Amino acid sequence: MIVEGKNAVKELIKSGRTIDKICVLKGDKAAESLALQAKEAGAKAVFCSRENLDRLSFSKKHQGVLAYTTEFSYSDLSEILEEKEEGNRLVVILDGVEDPHNLGSILRSAECLGAAGVVIGKHRSVSVNETVVKTACGAEEYVKVARVTNINDAIRTLKENFFKVYAMDMSGKDLFAADLSGDVALVLGSEGNGVSALAKKLSDGAVRIPMMGEIDSMNVSVAAGIGMYEYARRRGAGK
Repeated sequence: MIVEGKNAVKELIKSGRTIDKICVLKGDKAAESLALQAKEAGAKAVFCSRENLDRLSFSKKHQGVLAYTTEFSYSDLSEILEEKEEGNRLVVILDGVEDPHNLGSILRSAECLGAAGVVIGKHRSVSVNETVVKTACGAEEYVKVARVTNINDAIRTLKENFFKVYAMDMSGKDLFAADLSGDVALVLGSEGNGVSALAKKLSDGAVRIPMMGEIDSMNVSVAAGIGMYEYARRRGAGK
């Protein structure tokens, strides 16, 4: 896997994940500092021209640094359940999200707002790839991500562990009036179709974000961020 961008590579180095090689723009002091840190951790450091980095980069927005590292390591759902103390766990379940920029943004919000983890599907869903990592800006190194065969089984497992499970859907009740005490899981659906019918049926209910404009839906990463913030706010986030 290639990790690009100064913030993403910085967090990669801090996490201790194995880096095989780091390529940096010669003369860029911040990038060269990252190369030194990676080299101290055992990576091979290569100084490149901007043209060479542009050729190696998948996004063409490398900020003068890219690193070759091991593939992303997913967690088990059981590990997410162990991440926080009972009664204070928030899990985000993504039911068919396909845009890597959305997944990356959700991981970044999940890390900032203290979520226990994010659950994605193995089928018809985006995996943690280079674009996700670039968008997450290093958050993927700190947020547990479970990649499950069946999203509906994951919902059942969380309910068996006494989570309240809410589908975020415009048919639901006001998010800001919902009972978000204890352990909570928020289910968000695909960009085109929303939460699947079975996932809604398995959930304890649906919640919606009140809208003031003419458009009746939000980008999934924005909706996820609002849902996560409301959970954190109820627990005194930022105090």
